[in-house]
Amino acid sequence: MTRTIRAVAGAAVAAAALLAPVFVGPATANATASTGVSSRTLAHTDIPVGLVPFIPQGAHVEVTETTIAPGGTTGWHYHDGETFAFVRQGTLTHPESDCKPSIYPTGSIFSDPPGKKHVHEGKNVGDVPVVIVFLYVTPPGKPLSQDADAPDCAKAS
Repeated sequence: MTRTIRAVAGAAVAAAALLAPVFVGPATANATASTGVSSRTLAHTDIPVGLVPFIPQGAHVEVTETTIAPGGTTGWHYHDGETFAFVRQGTLTHPESDCKPSIYPTGSIFSDPPGKKHVHEGKNVGDVPVVIVFLYVTPPGKPLSQDADAPDCAKAS
């Protein structure tokens, strides 16, 4: 993805965070062993096949607001499409397949690349809820996230 597309996606996540009062329905997520996590869909649409040159196969686009309570976790999962995130509140601890966590405080924007090799977990090790606005660009017919086994390094701890 080019820098321009990433910048536009980041701006879209930030704009969605500011427009969060719209509620469309529950978000679809299949995270393994999630605890203390709730999500709501803020907006969604489908991009038809062939409409956008850089997404020739089409896509489902969805913006959600996810809250992770103190001590909560999304469980280990991955995404089939690009995922962009804006941390609206709190600090997210985000270990990936090597179990080394990235730390995203309030105001951070980050992305999760697609595919099984990019398994990760979102955790709230703080004492205030973590609130994240996600922008998912998912292949048609795929869920927003897929269950995944914890990597070996997480099983050892």
